[in-house]
Amino acid sequence: MARKVLLLLTLVSTSVLGMGYFLSAENHRAFRWLTTLASSPSPGPLHPASAAAPAEASASQHSPEPPSDNALGFMLASVAEQYAQSTRYPPWSVPLSAAQARAYQGNHFEPVALPLEGGGQFTVTLEKYRFTRGDTILVAAAIQGPQVVGRPLTATLEKPTSRDAVASAMLEPAGAPGYFQGELEAKAEPGEYRLIVEAKIDGQPVRHASPLTIEPYLGEFGSLGDPHVSNNNLVIPIRFSAEQPGFYALSAQLYAGQQPVAQLQTEQRLDGTSDTINLRAHGTVLANKSDTGQFQLRNIQIRQLPARPGDRTHYGFGPDEGYTFTPPDLDDLTDTPAANPESEQRAALLRQLAEKF
Repeated sequence: MARKVLLLLTLVSTSVLGMGYFLSAENHRAFRWLTTLASSPSPGPLHPASAAAPAEASASQHSPEPPSDNALGFMLASVAEQYAQSTRYPPWSVPLSAAQARAYQGNHFEPVALPLEGGGQFTVTLEKYRFTRGDTILVAAAIQGPQVVGRPLTATLEKPTSRDAVASAMLEPAGAPGYFQGELEAKAEPGEYRLIVEAKIDGQPVRHASPLTIEPYLGEFGSLGDPHVSNNNLVIPIRFSAEQPGFYALSAQLYAGQQPVAQLQTEQRLDGTSDTINLRAHGTVLANKSDTGQFQLRNIQIRQLPARPGDRTHYGFGPDEGYTFTPPDLDDLTDTPAANPESEQRAALLRQLAEKF
């Protein structure tokens, strides 16, 4: 039943897209024959068939026939082709564009600017979004504009549901006018929290709220093992000593020099018998990259997966500088699509649907 619902949704969505294409201003060819008929003069008196035949023949030479291509079939065929292209890559080794690499910056905190009257702004910045329990949380605040800022500024870490404070600190001037900074200790239990920075601006209290999380200590990253080629994959061993046994998911971005190559990921159970996790880069993303020099792993993230439904996923991060290594000989890697029977069946189904329209 789920597959039938998915198929119906696919058919409906592509029908809407196909009709949008058919009716779009870019589809001039589909409506040229209607424009020709509408702009032609009204027919005159009827003439004998023999006299009308040359005129009809001449008109048929200049008036294009309505398009025979079916817009819905065209869209389905395009979707099938795009899906077939995406299934060339295994899910644990997919190409990474420069734009995608820029969009994902790992444990990144995006500052939020609170607008103030008179065109001013109240901005709070943290060095990261997820903190490991026991970390020091460095808080930086900036208040810019014509407002009068009273002292002191306070930073409070509180639970989002009960609003109970678990840590607090004063923010002191940071050298330049309107800039303040201070430190909190992330000693609270792992979970979601809000950082409240409160200031008196023009005599009125103003609260700035920023979300963050405190994560448990998951373990320690070690050095890389020896990268090697196996079964059309570059295997990159990473040593990680887990604090607790369980299932873990490791992900990282692979770079060749300064060029992003692939997003790599894998899942593995760690129980203390082994501390090595193997990331694999498939030949479809590495073929013809033998002369690119040093390789790098960046934005390394590890997740401890929930042991039971309802448990939180815990996050940890690798070294900020990542890992740099010299790859082995990659000449044996080939751009051969990964074998995935389920994906091939889905692509074949989409092609069959396209042929029916």
